[in-house]
Amino acid sequence: MKTIKGYRSVKSSQIVLKELMIPSYENFGGKVHGGIVLSLMDKIAYACAASHSKAYCVTASVDKVDFLNPVEVGEILTLSSSVNYTGRSSMEVGIRVVSENFTTGSVRHTNTSYFTMVALNPDTKKPEPVPGLLLEDAQEIKRFLEGRLRKKLRKQHDIDLDRARKEIPGADGLEALKEENCKVGF
Repeated sequence: MKTIKGYRSVKSSQIVLKELMIPSYENFGGKVHGGIVLSLMDKIAYACAASHSKAYCVTASVDKVDFLNPVEVGEILTLSSSVNYTGRSSMEVGIRVVSENFTTGSVRHTNTSYFTMVALNPDTKKPEPVPGLLLEDAQEIKRFLEGRLRKKLRKQHDIDLDRARKEIPGADGLEALKEENCKVGF
């Protein structure tokens, strides 16, 4: 693994976390509560980003989280994280989550998500620059370019949402609600 000043390899900060899903994680439906999975994802995103940046990091945003398969109590959850993209002070951490059932041998993909983490200066608490990403194979290049695309799409989504909010009619636009599943109570 080669090193270049100011850059860190993807492999140098990859982290895998395994945790047994215990009965206290169970929700009312008998499955592992989604909040438990999200908490583990946030922890591994922090560990991965802090390992890359060598700085305290905070979660700036989380792309959508789709729960593809339920997680059962008694299964092992494996979370794999990798810095996919680096900006000036931000990093995109990709996380893949799989569950493994010991008795059946079944392994299922439960989640994939992308966390945007920002490195903060310990004194000022302001964003600070992070090392660039040293890309060493075609997969890492692809993930970097996809991370850059996701960043661009998030920015465009914010612009589109702001524009769409301005088009929402006020109280005089009650006609727009006629076909919706709601009732205005004033």
